[in-house]
Amino acid sequence: MRYRLDSGARRRSVGRASPGAHRALARLNLQEEVPMSLDAVLSRIDTDLDAATGRLFDLLRIPSVSTDPAYSDDVARAANWLAQALAELGFDASVRATDGHPMVVAHGGPADGRHILFYGHYDVQPVDPLALWTRDPFDPAIEQTDSGKVIRARGAADDKGQLMTFIEACRAWKAETGTLPARVTIFLEGEEESGSPSLVPFLKANAEELTAEIALICDTGLYAEGVPGIVTQLRGLLGEEITVTGPEKDLHSGLFGGIAMNPIRVLSRVLANLHDAHGHVRVPGFYDGVAEPSPTLKKQWRDLGFDAERFLGAVGLTHPAGEDDRTPLEMIWSRPTAEVNGIWGGYTGAGFKTVLPSQAHAKVSFRLVAGQDPHVLRESFRDWVIQQMPLDCHVEFASHGASPASRMDISHPAFEMARQALSAEWPGEAAFIGGGGSIPVAGYFKTVLGMDSLLAGFGRDNDQIHSPNEKYDLNSFHRGMRSWARILDGFAA
Repeated sequence: MRYRLDSGARRRSVGRASPGAHRALARLNLQEEVPMSLDAVLSRIDTDLDAATGRLFDLLRIPSVSTDPAYSDDVARAANWLAQALAELGFDASVRATDGHPMVVAHGGPADGRHILFYGHYDVQPVDPLALWTRDPFDPAIEQTDSGKVIRARGAADDKGQLMTFIEACRAWKAETGTLPARVTIFLEGEEESGSPSLVPFLKANAEELTAEIALICDTGLYAEGVPGIVTQLRGLLGEEITVTGPEKDLHSGLFGGIAMNPIRVLSRVLANLHDAHGHVRVPGFYDGVAEPSPTLKKQWRDLGFDAERFLGAVGLTHPAGEDDRTPLEMIWSRPTAEVNGIWGGYTGAGFKTVLPSQAHAKVSFRLVAGQDPHVLRESFRDWVIQQMPLDCHVEFASHGASPASRMDISHPAFEMARQALSAEWPGEAAFIGGGGSIPVAGYFKTVLGMDSLLAGFGRDNDQIHSPNEKYDLNSFHRGMRSWARILDGFAA
């Protein structure tokens, strides 16, 4: 389904805007340069905050839970709501069918301007357990908390509130100048919370239409209170499940203990060998291709004043346990890891059963950084484990995903421009930061479309995304709109 306003409708929309917009449109019709007043745009955002919040509430009321088929109609309804909203702003907007939930694609702004792609997702997580919510998850409201006003609803922070900051920034630009300061493509996904099965096929099928100079992604958070961050590197992920088999069945430990090989003993030795005494991973070739952060990045990270004791103290720990020759932020953002996520074997029920188990199992995951090939590392890890198998034991593997890391080219002028724009809006100076987790779409934009992503978001660690009572600070919503307005202005310059 395609939504597009005719030229008359666009003129009527602009006609309801400020006197400055009338003058801008008149100059546009005379093919003169449109004056772009950032101050006027920011003032428009401030004045329209209540109206913008109301529009966000309308979107939040739609229960677009992508993973549950019972909500398929609601997911489609959210896609149509967004396409209609974008059409009302003068975008050529359409809802695109996939084998799963639909995508929303919209184009706007001057055809000869810098082309940027904005990505967000409109689907949300299930609300279970419902009993832990203090209100209906799809009945949004403003609540007063000790730290200020918040928007309480499922999807408020992940990701409806975030994507609407960009749309509302576009609305303010259109209202004040009659156009956008850049050529903008908006791409909104409906399956992010259910594994994005349609994303890569859609990107490949529409690569020419979606490829831009750079992608903007608003699905991250502030580095700290009042301090924005631009995520410039994200770790990839490799998962492996190991099963070591020894005897053909469980054995009596009195009859066979000491003479028979115990698979738990074998597996425990393998897992203990994963790291040396200094926290380095011992899998051969593990660090091949791993680059050092630039001196500029290292300085920015030092200047952030990260408190490792406070970070670990919040979860009952006291001391960093990774590579002892690295700073805490390097460990989280720029260094690869190997972690044992689960281990089991033998009898684990109540009481005691004296057996030597036939099998022992473990799940091991690796967080990867740019320069590491997950498929090469998988084979290296498996070979390393196989070499440690004694006689009478063999090992089997099951793979659980393999996604590469992403590292952005911050020499692209858009990154420093955006950092300065965010610093002008927020109390603290923005920094280029890393992300310990993974945001697969950024990697797909790089591998499929060949473009970097600029990730800037305004969530907070206590937004309780994916959990009951999700919220988004009203200040984040407000400053988020102003932030994107400043970044759009930077693209025009």
